[in-house]
Amino acid sequence: MMRIMHDQWHTVKENIRRWGRELGFDAIGFSRAETGEAAAQLAAWLAAGFHGEMDYMAAHVSEVGAKRALPTELVPGTQSIITVRMNYRPASADAEEVLADTQRAYISRYALGRDYHKVMRPRLQALVDRMTEAQGEFVHRVFTDSAPVMEVQLAKQSGLGWRGKHTLLLDRAVGSYFFLGEIYSELPLPPDTPVTDHCGSCTACIDSCPTEALVAPYQLDARRCISYLTIELKNSIPEPLRESLGNRIYGCDDCQLACPWNRFSPLTREADFAPRHALDEATLVELFAWTEDEFAERMAGSAIRRIGYVRWLRNIAVALGNAPTCDDVVRALRARENDSSALVREHVAWALARHQSSR
Repeated sequence: MMRIMHDQWHTVKENIRRWGRELGFDAIGFSRAETGEAAAQLAAWLAAGFHGEMDYMAAHVSEVGAKRALPTELVPGTQSIITVRMNYRPASADAEEVLADTQRAYISRYALGRDYHKVMRPRLQALVDRMTEAQGEFVHRVFTDSAPVMEVQLAKQSGLGWRGKHTLLLDRAVGSYFFLGEIYSELPLPPDTPVTDHCGSCTACIDSCPTEALVAPYQLDARRCISYLTIELKNSIPEPLRESLGNRIYGCDDCQLACPWNRFSPLTREADFAPRHALDEATLVELFAWTEDEFAERMAGSAIRRIGYVRWLRNIAVALGNAPTCDDVVRALRARENDSSALVREHVAWALARHQSSR
């Protein structure tokens, strides 16, 4: 690494911002290698059991060094952290309209296109390569939701926004429809100034949650969160929560849709985040008819593929149970009444029972 005077690091930062924008990132911020009060908040959240089956979150905290909370333990030598932001809101079918039409499938806007890991990680590495070319070799590691990183806290410290009451990062100019990525670096880059909280007395996100997963401002009980239930949960979706899922088959955007700051969120500039296979307007019946090979082929390169075919069918079965009773819906469910997966059969039986009781 080249020797640079202290006041020259500000010029280095501006170069990094420029290179980042050229690579498609919408904003770049800088913070120290620390997480402040977030470590204690994480410990309290875990102690309450709010992480559900996400044991990996607790595993890193219990390790020596608490890697999630201490960047210098995760990557020894880290002095600064670069956080990047990439907007993902696609030009898609209106989210509220899809949610209101319970015969259609609702997929979280972030998952309609290409898997963000596959989009962001190569560009983060390209940014590191530009930095290495300019500064010489330096200790670093790039992250895209791929390791125990407290990305919202780091982004908050870097001035890219504040933590909203829905626990997501918020920015007054763009709302919350964006991905975050990080570069842990040994370069002593001066930190940016954090912004203040602008949620005020608003509770729109809390009030909008279909399953009441936001138990208090800044407190999410993942065990009730639809994103957790449809993505992270490997087993049965708890019966008391199934009706509240509505037609949401992968993730949930309700808290973001309700947030006033998202009235200003811009559409993404990234073509890879455009909806694939008309997933923004597909019906539940047509998606439930996909074979396992069709699922694998059409979800190649998508974040959705990671949940696997069985959980995909499980989620759609619940949504079909919440759909209006009609011959097409009942016929689709009966076609999988004897599915090879016990998990699918269980949720299909539940859905059919709902339609039988409504006739």
